[in-house]
Amino acid sequence: MIAGFSHVGVIGAGQMGSGIAQVMATSGLSVTLMDTHGPQLEKARKSIATSAEKLRSKNLLTAEQVQRAANIFFEESIEGLKSCDLVIEAIVENEAVKKDLFSRLDLILPSHSVIASNTSSISITRLGSATKRPDRVIGMHFMNPVPIMKLVEIIPGMATSDTVLQNIKLLAATLGKEVSISHDYPGFIVNRILMPMINEAFFALMEGVASAEDIDRGMKLGTNQPMGPLELADFIGLDTCLYILNVMHKGLGDSKYRPSPLLIQYVDAGWMGKKSGRGVFHYK
Repeated sequence: MIAGFSHVGVIGAGQMGSGIAQVMATSGLSVTLMDTHGPQLEKARKSIATSAEKLRSKNLLTAEQVQRAANIFFEESIEGLKSCDLVIEAIVENEAVKKDLFSRLDLILPSHSVIASNTSSISITRLGSATKRPDRVIGMHFMNPVPIMKLVEIIPGMATSDTVLQNIKLLAATLGKEVSISHDYPGFIVNRILMPMINEAFFALMEGVASAEDIDRGMKLGTNQPMGPLELADFIGLDTCLYILNVMHKGLGDSKYRPSPLLIQYVDAGWMGKKSGRGVFHYK
């Protein structure tokens, strides 16, 4: 048991959810990864095994930790999470969908269980309002790729209890993560600063300031970033970037968060980034 948690459920077997499940399992927790799409669960099973073995080859995980990652339970029904002490959702960045999930979790989880969101922008206070346990709802925003990136943003809602906050901080530390605590404002810390940079890169591209390659090269070599803002946007998903910018624009009411028309066009065209094979750049 870590910080009062022994069985953790993760909802969403995409890249983020799989990574969260992996770090929880390798830290010694019992983990159930849930997704309604069976083939996605099988894909997650393989990606977790590959990731864990790669980390072991670099002496970042032990053989025992790799075995723990192999012991993750996979579940297609939300009912399979009803014994969890903590459930972390890592599903689509859509407030209505998340609130519906939170209300359903609230009905099946024990009263002591904590519900956390990996959201990168949506109000934790509003997500908590969809439950009868807003004091046990919190934001736990991991960075991608989860097994490598050291930061976890923790976001208490207006009603989140201090005990829950302290337990989640302790859990993150046990996972080997560094913690930043953010107030529950749109975009929190990282995306409040990151998304305007990405958006400005799209404005620069739209206005013909430079090519996409030169914009990214300038930011990588000029500011020592490992990835240019346009490549990073493709990696995050252009639809996700647009959604976050819209949340910030609406929630903060400032025109500086207005999404670039070019970003909107890319999303309208279905060019979502690396996951769709085409974004600002082309991918196989």
